[in-house]
Amino acid sequence: MILKNTLVTRNSFNNFILPFYNPPSFIPIKGKGSRIWDQQGKEYVDFSGGIAVTSLGHCHPLLNKVLNYQSKKIWHTSNIFTNEPALRLAKKLVLSSFASHVFFANSGAEANEAAFKLARYYATKKYDVKKNNIISFYNSFHGRTLFTVSVGGQSKYSDFFGPKPLGIQHAEFNKIETVKNIINKNTCAIVLELIQGEGGIIPASKSFVRELRCLCNKYNALLIFDEVQTGIGRTGKLFAYEHYGIEPDILTIAKSLGSGFPISAMLTTSKIQSVITPGIHGTTYGGNPLACAIAEATINIINTKNILSGVKQKLKRILFELNIINKRFKLFTEIRGMGLLIGIVLESKFVKKIHDILHFSFLEGVIFLTAGKNVIRMAPSLIISESDIVEGMNRFYRALKKF
Repeated sequence: MILKNTLVTRNSFNNFILPFYNPPSFIPIKGKGSRIWDQQGKEYVDFSGGIAVTSLGHCHPLLNKVLNYQSKKIWHTSNIFTNEPALRLAKKLVLSSFASHVFFANSGAEANEAAFKLARYYATKKYDVKKNNIISFYNSFHGRTLFTVSVGGQSKYSDFFGPKPLGIQHAEFNKIETVKNIINKNTCAIVLELIQGEGGIIPASKSFVRELRCLCNKYNALLIFDEVQTGIGRTGKLFAYEHYGIEPDILTIAKSLGSGFPISAMLTTSKIQSVITPGIHGTTYGGNPLACAIAEATINIINTKNILSGVKQKLKRILFELNIINKRFKLFTEIRGMGLLIGIVLESKFVKKIHDILHFSFLEGVIFLTAGKNVIRMAPSLIISESDIVEGMNRFYRALKKF
């Protein structure tokens, strides 16, 4: 029996869904490319990319074909079995990266949880049970599980949930001396985002990453790169670490990997893989055939010279448009980031009005995100057209004019 859809409104959210979020009044119901439409048929240019997820826009025709094809073969097998899409995807990730082995999960938080557990397990097995301290950075974000949110450096996300996991220390991002002051023989890992996302779109400096690698080598600690937001083409390379010339011991990806379908992965080396035995970690849905088929197709499309070089060209056009806007309104102090992960830093007098700016943008039909208290974040499709960029920026201009 197929039930007809009944119209639901924003009020239904308050009535039936726990208020962990506060969504805007409109509800998207359709997407194509870099445009979405709400229940009333209003069109929006989407510069949010589902928080850096819809790397190929909405409802990419090839991904639709892949999903339809796989849906007629097999949906789910659990971790009792492996499956062909998972094996193909794992091989593709290994051949495209520093890694030799892959673990699949469902979200960035799950991938990071696995990474942190593996780092501690490896240090315990190879060195000492006391070698379990993890160093992270203030303003970082690594997920919403109790472990990952505690490793993250924003107490507003981790307070009031009872005792936090022990053995976690925080240093200042891009300040190597603060790391040197706390690292010791009991440090098992250093974890960082190469671009702090939720913390305000702040890239790590090359010298900082290089010195972290040296410290990890010195203290037999693992270097973990959280590329949940930067991986799979977002910065103009398949992985952001390629910009730095430094390889991690463990890397996590999610978001753009599935282009909207939930999937994540943890990548690591044969040295670390050597301590793993069946049963020490797992997930029911990780490596799902549907998700892996979509992810494989996503990488096939993105990991090409045309798409990756196109990211740089699209960034140039966006910066050109933003600079024109800023000459008129003088709202921004800085535009930072890498590739199509862009942070627009507001003048201090406008910081408290950031949600008003987003509201006026919604009214004009253009969608942005925030990152921290003072940054408007852009993470559009990697294949957004020039016409969509220009139209979206025109709408942003009109929104700021009304603001």
